[in-house]
Amino acid sequence: MVIYLPTVVAKENESFDLLLKRFKKKCEKAAILSEIKKNQAYEKPSVRKKREANVARRKMLKMQRRMQRYLK
Repeated sequence: MVIYLPTVVAKENESFDLLLKRFKKKCEKAAILSEIKKNQAYEKPSVRKKREANVARRKMLKMQRRMQRYLK
């Protein structure tokens, strides 16, 4: 598995803190950390299906609550 890290070029007179902040934003947009965390340990297919079903259920409940707000 090859991970391409985003690069940042330091601008003239730019502090390290700002450079680090830009790098973190680029990493967040590229979803690198979430991908690494997801692949840290093996997840059995049954566990993955259960987790995905829970996510879908929570998403559906959230949508239903929003719709009820608009119907009132």
